[in-house]
Amino acid sequence: MRRRRTRRKTGAAMVLLALGLTACGGGGFSDGGSGGGRDKTLRVLVNITPNLTQEFWNDLVEPFEKAHDGVNVKIEAPTGTGVADTLQQQLAAGDAPDIVETLVADETLAPKMLDLTDQTWVADTPLAKEAMLDGKAYTVGVGEQAQSLVFYNKEAFAEAGITRPPSTLDELTAAMGKLKKAGRLPLRTAGDFVTGLQLLQLSNPSLAQSRPGWYGQVRDEKLTVGQVMLPYLRLYKTWLDRGYLDKNALGLKYADAETDFLAGRSAMYVMGSWFTAAEAEADKDFEVGVFPAPVEKGQRHPGPQGTTMSMPYMILKDSGQRKLALELVKWLVTDKKAVDTQLRQDGNFRRGSERTFSTLEREVQKILDEAPASVAQGEGYGEDTLPRGFNAAWNTAVQSLYTGRSPDDAAKAVDRWVRDRS
Repeated sequence: MRRRRTRRKTGAAMVLLALGLTACGGGGFSDGGSGGGRDKTLRVLVNITPNLTQEFWNDLVEPFEKAHDGVNVKIEAPTGTGVADTLQQQLAAGDAPDIVETLVADETLAPKMLDLTDQTWVADTPLAKEAMLDGKAYTVGVGEQAQSLVFYNKEAFAEAGITRPPSTLDELTAAMGKLKKAGRLPLRTAGDFVTGLQLLQLSNPSLAQSRPGWYGQVRDEKLTVGQVMLPYLRLYKTWLDRGYLDKNALGLKYADAETDFLAGRSAMYVMGSWFTAAEAEADKDFEVGVFPAPVEKGQRHPGPQGTTMSMPYMILKDSGQRKLALELVKWLVTDKKAVDTQLRQDGNFRRGSERTFSTLEREVQKILDEAPASVAQGEGYGEDTLPRGFNAAWNTAVQSLYTGRSPDDAAKAVDRWVRDRS
């Protein structure tokens, strides 16, 4: 019997910052990965958000089910605080799914996941090489989420006399001054995860040029994260002190910050490319533009674009439906209609994609296409990684600037956190 499909309303895209995984365990399946036998149920653990609803996922996999007689793809929502927490619980209980979406393999996850390196189709998927661990592919994705983007209110820029988007951090600071003088809040931020994420997004193109290979240097204890990030913490504090940021922003939720910008009450909003999905649905009376994050003076602009793999999939090594799981994952990341559906639903991008774009999406795609490279940010992926949980620790450090901590002390706190987990 086919499952009943629930109806839920879609909304603005959300972000999930994955937690670390430490549990071990098997999948508890019975057919040795042949995909045979009477049971043809594939369990897929996915991220559920206002945009990626249960209905969306069910509708997405329905064509695959119709093309594979007797196959039932069972979409599972997180039962814990998120996908990472739920998978950890399932692994500990010996009841893991066949496929997990949202997470990217790290040293903890890789031993539990199927090695996909010998699958010829994997090499043509976005960021497949960048996400490899020790030369092996465990994660494949549908697209990329451009991260280092600044969305702006074109009307506010014109009123402040800003004739072109800033290309350096000095120009960005000067533009903020003009916007504040014109009566606008220059840059909208918020509490939740937004505070730390935005500073990572802004700093990434500069870091990729001034500190190439810094992830490895931190891992080899030749450099600390605090040393790398201190200049940006100091810059951010000057913005806060000058009123370029809302000093009460920590009380604002992510969704409210998005709404505030789209209502025209702030001039700029730093966020990933998924924001384009919300912008397309918003009822507003001004035009939104986007530019790549400014870089330090003397650096190439646009710089490397901070990117993350969008809608990543991994197959559990202990899956009893290994053959079917491989077929489904291959279909999800290579079938044109399935790919375009996923890209469109959550504001994701893929080089060479010919899906229908909004005006703003087309600008983002152009930025992604023209970026000299795609680089990791935050916790990273592949060989460029920091300890799991870094994003949350970094967010806490940035938010501490709002409550009186100095940039130097915030940097030291980050270094203590990394040191305790290295």
